[in-house]
Amino acid sequence: MLNKVATGESLARARSPRGRLALLVLAAVSVVAGLDAALLRLGAAAPVRSESLASSHGVLMVFGFLGTAIALERAVALQAGPRRARWAYVAPAACGVGALALLAQAAGLPVPAGRALAGAAWLVAMAVFAAIYLAVWRRQQSFAVLVQLLGALAGLGGVALWVRGLEAAEIVPWWAALLVLTIIGERLELARIAFMAAATEPRILAESCLVVVALVAVLVDPAWGYPLLGLALGALAVDVAVHDVAWRTVRVPGLTRLMAACMLAGYAWAVVAALVWIVGGPALSGYRYDTVVHALTIGFVLSMVVAHAPVIVPAIARRPLPYHPAMWAVAALLHAGLLVRVLAAARSADDAWRFGGALSVAALLAFLVTTVTLVATARPAAHAAPGTAPRPAPTEAAR
Repeated sequence: MLNKVATGESLARARSPRGRLALLVLAAVSVVAGLDAALLRLGAAAPVRSESLASSHGVLMVFGFLGTAIALERAVALQAGPRRARWAYVAPAACGVGALALLAQAAGLPVPAGRALAGAAWLVAMAVFAAIYLAVWRRQQSFAVLVQLLGALAGLGGVALWVRGLEAAEIVPWWAALLVLTIIGERLELARIAFMAAATEPRILAESCLVVVALVAVLVDPAWGYPLLGLALGALAVDVAVHDVAWRTVRVPGLTRLMAACMLAGYAWAVVAALVWIVGGPALSGYRYDTVVHALTIGFVLSMVVAHAPVIVPAIARRPLPYHPAMWAVAALLHAGLLVRVLAAARSADDAWRFGGALSVAALLAFLVTTVTLVATARPAAHAAPGTAPRPAPTEAAR
């Protein structure tokens, strides 16, 4: 009942710009809680101390924060055109509801069904998320949509495995595939002019399919499944990076260079994660696990989030996100913290590892504060027709 009522209320509000901002608040609550959990897992001082919260760090960040934000952006984009698919807002609303249910349980509140309620909400969210791409496919068939659909299906499988009780370390590749394939598909969608060779997009789709096959192999036989996953991920990251227009736009100053630099750094971190799996096989605990997980989630995913924020945020908030040099400081802090963390892990230097993790937490908080401040102080953009939310024209770097 809590799930249905909360989702219904969120869905009703999501149809207006204020409703979209309300869903972004749910994402913000998830990320703040997830960062608190990150500090707990690092063994650092945290505002709220809870073992249950610490164990929920991964799902809160993937499905509560990033899931809500990504699904909301897709739902908003789907409203453009004569036939508006209001049902698409169920995806971000259910992501937010699942996060609230998990946080309520961590706070000791009497939540019926506990973890199962959050899992049910996220299952609904990922199913609707996949349905969004099917609707997009009916409007415009492209390789980019198929790659993103594979990501949504990986997310659905990852939630289903979590609901069944598997530990996060066993299924984190599924969660990572949701984010990685969604972002790769976004790059194909925004930068199609850079993928002019006839064979490039089909090859990237094939590599994405191999990633999904490797996800199954990881569950069947981790000893050879993880190296296969590493090979598939590495091939995909290198292929997309080589053809990305960011190699050219990184020479252009200002926002364009920032976006391109973040994209190229993201590809490099994805290759690091792939190499860990190729060389070392299964990474289910310890420093190797920490390295591969955060190379993907911080190094690749969050770097790409910083890169695409000037395109995505205005589409949702209907306000511009103007360029400011402070964005460079945020990106530098994000990558510096991860680099310290990875190097410290390689040397088993616990204090330095903890310091690097704390820098990453500070970087994400700085990104949120910087983004909100720049959007709030920017001059409002011209509004589109009521009820529509076309994505703004991408910058040169995004193309």
